[in-house]
Parts: sequence; C-alpha cells; structure tokens
Amino acid sequence: MKLYDMRSDTVTRPSAGMRKAMYEAEVGDDVYGEDPTVNRLQEMSAEITGVEAALFVSSGSMGNLIPIFLNCGRGNELLIDWRGHVINFELSAVSAIAGSLPVPIRTDNGILEAAALEERFRPDVYYMARTRMVVEENTHNLAGGTFYPLETLKGIRELTRRKGISVHMDGARVFNASAASGADVREIAAETDTLTFCLSKGLGAPVGAMLCGSRAFITEARRVRKLLGGGMRQAGVLAAAGIYALENNVKRLPEDHENARTIARALAETKWAGIDPGSIPTNIVYVKTPRHPAVKIVQALKERGVLCGESGTHGLRFVTHLDLSKSDIAAAAEIIGHLSPA
Repeated sequence: MKLYDMRSDTVTRPSAGMRKAMYEAEVGDDVYGEDPTVNRLQEMSAEITGVEAALFVSSGSMGNLIPIFLNCGRGNELLIDWRGHVINFELSAVSAIAGSLPVPIRTDNGILEAAALEERFRPDVYYMARTRMVVEENTHNLAGGTFYPLETLKGIRELTRRKGISVHMDGARVFNASAASGADVREIAAETDTLTFCLSKGLGAPVGAMLCGSRAFITEARRVRKLLGGGMRQAGVLAAAGIYALENNVKRLPEDHENARTIARALAETKWAGIDPGSIPTNIVYVKTPRHPAVKIVQALKERGVLCGESGTHGLRFVTHLDLSKSDIAAAAEIIGHLSPA
C-alpha cells in the first residue's frame, strides 16, 4: 500500500539530485570557518534575504533562540502571537535558556498588528520588565499557514524603530509566505532585524536552518551557537543540501499551496469534516471533526494510506510538500472523500 504522508513538510527525503550534491560536497572545519560549502550557503542566504550575513544552524528552534538570547535577553519581555511556535513547540527555551518572558497576544489569524503591539509595550520603570522584542511567525503554523501582508510588516517595523525594539521573524516557511503574498523575501526581511528560515521543511533539505541579520549580529550569533552546542565540523555535506534546495525547490512552492487546497476541497465534501476550502492560504490545512474524535479519523486514514496529524481532540492537520505530486494528492483526496468514520 502506498503511503501519502501529510503529517508535516518535514517528512521530505533528499532527492537524487540533492543526494548527489551532498556526496560531492567540498568540506572543511566549519568551527574554524573553513568549510567552503557552508560558507557558500551562508553567502547565498544573505544574498537572497538582502542582509549582511547569515549563519547555518542545526534547526529552526536554534535559529529562533539565538536572537532572543542576544536581542531580548534575561529579565526582558518579547511580544508574540499566543499560538507562536517559539512558545508552543520549542521547549520553553525562550525562558529556560534565554531568560526572556514571552507575552502572548491573542489574534484571530496569527498576524500581529502594530496597534495591538503598542498597547502592550511596558513603560520604562525600574519595577517592570522592559519590552525588547517582537517575534513574528511567517507563515504561521497553528493559524493555518497564514502570512503577513507586507504593509502589516512595515507598520510593525515603523513602530519598533520608534520604540527601539528588535523584530525577529520566525520565517520557517518564509518562502511559502513570499510565494503566497507576492512579496520578495528581500522585501519581507527588510522589515526585520533578524530572520530565521528552515531548509528542512518545504525546501526539502534533511537538516538545518539559516539565521540572517547584520554582520555584527551574526558574529555574536556564532558564539551563542557554540554555547548551545551547535558548532558543526565538516558540515558541508548538510550545507550542500541547503544550496540545492535554494536553487531548485523554491519556485515550485505554489504547487504545494494548490495541492493543499485540493485536500481542503476533498475534506469539505465529506460529512465528517468542517472546513472552508477557500480559506487555505499556503500548504497547511487544519480541519475540525466535530462529531468524531481526531484519533479515530487519523487511524482510519492511516489504514487506507493517508497520514495526517491530530490537532486537539477534534481536529486534524495536513501539510503538503514536494514529495507529493499532483497525482498523489488526487489519490489521497479520493481516499479522504470515501472515508465514512463509524
């Protein structure tokens, strides 16, 4: 039985071309800054995002933690959407390691607005934590792959500049955001101080993320990466996958978005799922199962070859990616459409 795995876009496996690039990678000791393939990936990432420098890190979580550690710091606050990945899925590192206090702000769609942020800035008095950072997530996982309009990012940036507050973007899927919004990644990155993007999600690489920012910031970030145990040696075999991903797997992302809408339409036609198929902005589909426990539907779909994830007691998550072709999605959609939970 063929499996159609939509648990996450992290389940992708390196293609033959990517494996060849990894096999042929020229390597050196990256802790000494001597791995030419890592250096090329970092230079490429800085160029793509329009910043001065970039750093290859082992994961998006590390890429988010380092700027919080450096630019927010102990005893200070950061403002973030209440469903943000940083505070829900990164093991409280924001507090446990960086020593910062996250202040969750409730939104309907995961998108922070300048006016709502300004209301939460602390006055600079000795008995209150200082507000030092805003963390944006683009696209927003738990909000269903929503993305920031460029004008919203500009409004936040103008406010934070006035207030002397740093902006970090958890841009794990920022290339999806760019594809959906029409804004270039450079335009998006220009409205931040620091930005992290993942190589190991929609771009299809097996490992790693890129942390982007000013040259001075990246110099300090390299030190914190080492502090966190993230210094890698002959990492060029991994960096080569990232280079291949950036060169070959970005322009195809709209295919994943259309495939997600196909899955949403199939779900909408069932009697057990509650979803508006027109509400899917990128490659993440959340659906309610009001009359059936999610765990039972997940199991029933698994038995038929479709893998998805639970999202609460009565909800499912599907994520499309490059390992699923249009024909794969059509087959999975047919399985979903014929499912009749007991």
